[in-house]
Parts: sequence; structure tokens; C-alpha cells
Amino acid sequence: MTQITHRSSSLPPLKPLLERARGRSPGLATCLFGGAVAAGLGLGSCAVLVMVLWISSPYPDSGPSGALHVAASLWLTAHGTELIRTDTFSGVPAPVGVTPLLLVVLPGWLVHRAARDAADPEGRGMAVRTAWCGVVGGYLLVGTAATLYAAGGELRPSWVSAAVQVPLVAAVAGAVGVWTAHGRPQRPLPGVVARAVGALPEGVRPFFVRRYLLAVTRAAAAGTLALVGGGALLVAVSLVLHGGLVRESFAQVTDVWPGRFAVLLLAVALAPNAAVWGAAYGLGPGFALGTGSVAGPLAVGAGPLLPPFPLLAAVPAEGPGSPLTWAAGAVPVAAGCAVAWFTVRAAAPAYGERGEAWSLGWTALVAGAAAVLYGVAVAVLAALAGGPMGVAVLADFGPVWWQAGGAAVAWSAGIGVPGALAVRAWRLRVRRAAPRWVRLPRVRLPQRRAAPAPEVAAPPAAEFEPYDFLPGGVDWHDEAARETRWAALRDGGEGSPPAP
Repeated sequence: MTQITHRSSSLPPLKPLLERARGRSPGLATCLFGGAVAAGLGLGSCAVLVMVLWISSPYPDSGPSGALHVAASLWLTAHGTELIRTDTFSGVPAPVGVTPLLLVVLPGWLVHRAARDAADPEGRGMAVRTAWCGVVGGYLLVGTAATLYAAGGELRPSWVSAAVQVPLVAAVAGAVGVWTAHGRPQRPLPGVVARAVGALPEGVRPFFVRRYLLAVTRAAAAGTLALVGGGALLVAVSLVLHGGLVRESFAQVTDVWPGRFAVLLLAVALAPNAAVWGAAYGLGPGFALGTGSVAGPLAVGAGPLLPPFPLLAAVPAEGPGSPLTWAAGAVPVAAGCAVAWFTVRAAAPAYGERGEAWSLGWTALVAGAAAVLYGVAVAVLAALAGGPMGVAVLADFGPVWWQAGGAAVAWSAGIGVPGALAVRAWRLRVRRAAPRWVRLPRVRLPQRRAAPAPEVAAPPAAEFEPYDFLPGGVDWHDEAARETRWAALRDGGEGSPPAP
């Protein structure tokens, strides 16, 4: 009994152990679970949406199993995975490669948040490498299972595309989430990159200074946003001008409200794609509506019969361009001006201060580099916004990435570089001294005092008041006596008042 008591007294207390376990950082299993939960939330959101549309549809032919297969395929499409449609009239599988860009926001945000929470340094966050690998690994486990399940449906994912797109989205979003959790630090360049920069010629090496790279990135981002925003404006104007055709397309697709609601949701998900198509239209190359058919501001070629869809109803009619379509060129002009303005904001930050301004050569070099980066961004967006919608004629659908990127570089270099130099000269011009109003101090002038008014001698006071000069012996109540006395005074008798 004594030995048992002695041994039990030597055991560590339980409360400190519990507190130590609570304060311990989460392990790799926790990060894997976080990534799996992020993938499950995205997959569940797609499943709920598809099941609601299937339940409300008057023609639920495929059954709940088919609806779940469609949900899994829709979730893979949100990562950019190309689908293959097997139920075609010819029996030949047809690819569906147009990814609704708005759907990419959901999985990207979920992975970003899971990685940010796993690597949070203020809480019980893991190391950067452990958090990123755990979240991405857990996400890919669910993605693999979803790909295997979707392979048994009518819309089957392409194995090559799924093996590339799903890991790419998870890795990029997870890396951004970990970087955000640590406050977006700006660390020095890695050793390999630093050695590569050191091997460059001395004339090019200073270009890789952080301030030049930031200026190039900001100018290119501003031009891209201006171009895509202008493309969205072109699409909105075309939808208004073709309002009748847009309404007819809704009626032709389906005659029930659940189907029209599904078409509306698809149109909203494809709105960013339409904005990129509008940007390509404004740049000049336009976008393909099938093999051998291009819709651009100069002309719209004859193409295949397009299906009734609201966004496709906004495509201009076949034929040559008009001044209204040529006005779309204002969009790349505005984007080039945005590149020039944001370049000059870094090149000449203060008006009239030549000491802080960059030279003409560096300003032109930064503007040209921003134009190239802007063209690369436009080419990437054009590649993501388009894709095949079938075989043969519909193999090309959407903007051609290299044409859109090349046109963007040409517009931006032709407008951004001269515009940056012109705006720089305007900001550094010598200003003439502007005339200023001289404000005199207040001077109190001596006030003129009015001359005193001449003293007017007061009239001499009467030596007597009425009735005072009457002798006191007169009975005032006797009217006859008063009248007699007044009569004597009027006649100049003694005691009469002096003449005035």
C-alpha cells in the first residue's frame, strides 16, 4: 500500500498535461482535415445547387444519381477541368472546355482560407511547409475521389485536365493563404534568382530593383482592369441593343421557370468570360464563334448556327462593321492611358520635383515592360475564358490567346510609352509664378470726428409762468376779478409781462 501511494505521488499532475496538449500546435493530420473540409464545402455547395434544380425540374429523367454526377463534374469545372460529353447525336464524345470564371472564386477562396487558418502564426499555426502541404494534400484527396465518381456520368472529366487543373488551383490558393497568414512579407530574392539577376548585363540589372518591379506590376494590373472593365461595358451595351433577342433566347431554351433560372445562373457564371470576350473584341482580333468565323469590330463572319443563349444573343449581326462597332477601340485606348498614368505616378511622384523623377529612358523602359506584362495577362485571361464546345466546327470557341495578347501589347506600347513620357513632361514642367493677391495689413485710419454743434443759447427762462404775475390778492375763483385784471394787463398797465 505504501509503495502504491509512493508511486502515485511521483506521477505528474494531470492539469499541466492538459494545458500543454491544448497549447500544442496542430499536426499534419489537422491540416489534412482542413483541406478535406474545404474541398467538401465546395463540392457540397455544387451538390445542393444541382439537387435543388433537379427537384424543381418538371422532367427529372436522370434521377438523383445523375444529378450528383453532374454536381461532381460542375465542381471539377470550377477548377478549369475540361469535361467530355458522351451523349451526342453522332456518338463521338465532344469536349466542353469553356470554364465559367466566376465558379473559380469558390474553390480558390475555400483553399485560401483553410491554408490561412492552418498557418496562422498568432494562433496555434503550423510551419509554412507543413500547413501548405497538409491543406493541399487533404484537398487533393477529396478531388481524386470526386474525379473517380464523376467519371461514371454523362459529363466525364478529362483525366489529363483534372490531373493538372485541380492541383494547380489548390497549390496557388494555398500558397497565397499561407503568405497572407504571415502578413504578406517581402523577403529578399531566393539564391537562385539572385544569382540569375547578378549574371545579367550591368545595364539591365538595375531594372530588377523592387521599386521598378512594383511600378511595372501596378501599371500592368491597372491596364488589365481597365481593359476587362471596358469589355464588360461593351457587353452590357450590346445586351441592351439586342434586348429583344435576349428575351427570345430565354423563351426558346425552356418554357418552365426552373429551367430559365438555371440558364440565368449559367449566364451570371459566364459574365467574366463575356467581359474578356468583349475586351478581345475591342482590341481588334475579336473572338471565334467556330472554325473560320470571327466576330470583331471590323466585320463579323458567317459561322455555325449558335444555340439560343442570352450572352450569345448579344453577338453583332453578320456583316461589315459600322462606326458604332469601331467605337469599341476606345477600350484599349483607355487601357493604354491607364498604363501610362500609373507608370508616371511612380516615375514622377511630385509635381515639378525633377530630383525625385526617373530619367526618360527608365520611364520608357518601365512603361514598355508594363505593356508586355499587360499583354501576358490578357493572353492568360483569353486562354481561360475560351475553349472548345465540341468537335469540328465548334473546336474553336472564344478569343485566341496569342492574338489577344499580341494586340494588347501593340496597343499598350503604342499608347502607354509615348503617353508616359508626355505625362512625365507635363508633371515636371516649370510652373510660372502665379500672381498672388497681396493682402495688405489692416491700418486703422484716424476717424473723423464730427465738429461739435454750436451751442445754441437756450431761450431765457420766463421770469414768470402764466398766472404767476397775477397778484396774490386776486381771487382766482372770481371770474369777474380775473377778467378785470387781465384787461388791465393787456392795456399796458403795471405788472404787464415783457414783450417777447
